[in-house]
Amino acid sequence: MTQKITPFLWFDDNAEEALTFYTSIFDDARITSLIRYGEGGPFPAGTLSTATFELAGQEFMALNGGPHDPFNDAISLFVSCETQEEIDRYWDALLAGGGTPTQCGWLKDRFGVSWQVTPMQLLRYLSDPDPEKAGRTTAAMLKMVKLDLAELTAAYEGTA
Repeated sequence: MTQKITPFLWFDDNAEEALTFYTSIFDDARITSLIRYGEGGPFPAGTLSTATFELAGQEFMALNGGPHDPFNDAISLFVSCETQEEIDRYWDALLAGGGTPTQCGWLKDRFGVSWQVTPMQLLRYLSDPDPEKAGRTTAAMLKMVKLDLAELTAAYEGTA
């Protein structure tokens, strides 16, 4: 079945570098098509125009479209993690080469794309019907840059 909705990422002129970067980080990642500009395009002939790629089974499209529309925090890519090791791996990899950590598990990679590297347990903790558990977890999370699963769990359980 064809994916009905595909995130489309607009890069200035470094989409090909971004594709190579992203597909080196995620398991089951691959570039599925590349279309290059010809003569008379907005970029030199041979420069990547558009591409499709997959990260962990999710299809994306990318465009070298120029500096008109930079990325911002209005949209982010959410990475579901099961363990602290997985959080650490994705966090470090996405920050490599000039990314910027922000807060509560959010970061911007070196291309300006916002990511959330988040343990799946956090969603359960924050939605717990016990307001004290959810509140302790929220308070702990708000103090963090990269999320620490052990600290979040301790806050949730009231053992921090």
